[in-house]
Amino acid sequence: MLIELLLSCMLLGAFVGVMAGLLGIGGGLIVVPALLFLLPMTGIDATISMQIALATSLASIIVTSGSSALNHFKLGNVDMFVVKWLMPGVVVGGFLGANVAEWIPAQYLPKVFGIIVLVLAIQMLFSIRGKAQKPMPGSAATMAYGTGIGIVSSLAGIGGGSLSVPFLNRHGIEMRKAVGSSSVCGSMIALSGMAGFVLHGYQVEALPAYSIGYVYLPALFAIASTSMLTTRFGAKLATSLPTPTLKKIFAVFLMFVAGTMLL
Repeated sequence: MLIELLLSCMLLGAFVGVMAGLLGIGGGLIVVPALLFLLPMTGIDATISMQIALATSLASIIVTSGSSALNHFKLGNVDMFVVKWLMPGVVVGGFLGANVAEWIPAQYLPKVFGIIVLVLAIQMLFSIRGKAQKPMPGSAATMAYGTGIGIVSSLAGIGGGSLSVPFLNRHGIEMRKAVGSSSVCGSMIALSGMAGFVLHGYQVEALPAYSIGYVYLPALFAIASTSMLTTRFGAKLATSLPTPTLKKIFAVFLMFVAGTMLL
């Protein structure tokens, strides 16, 4: 079963890499549900599978979003004001979110994940028709928004692109730069969120072999080995597609994930 898990995670990583480059997400919206399906097959205790899925997802996002961010930076798709003022907030929020996840009973975590994603999908669908845009808030307000994005993202095991991309686009940041800037911030959310899950995981005795805290290394390395190679294809595609098309792809993708987790 471990070999099957590794092969499945490599295929998963290849798909996640394309989506990360295309939509500015870290891939957690795909990785978390997939791992929840795959991990019990390897004998991992169901009571901790959600925490392992979240932590491993965040760890893979460090690689996936980092690779995506580098490709977007080369293409000129990164807004440095956004990175400078959003990043401190998302780092703090990412660590706080990992602590909040420990307080929520394990059986409710997938439902919390599904509700968060459903709200994001509805928000993105409404933004397709919305023409009015607000200016970016000041530095302090941007950091505060970043903290909220970091908390929710870490709680859902995602890199925050599904939150930060709509937020930035609504405040006048062109869609491609919103995607690129989100990739940069997403890697930092994942790093801080993963650190929190690693610290909490050391207190758990039922962890599987080859784990660091809640991070399951075999799945992490399999996902990262392919995702970091395919992000450049998604980044190039994001540069060529029109903004409304990107938003529609994003919204439909979120609706699918939300339905999967809630049903």
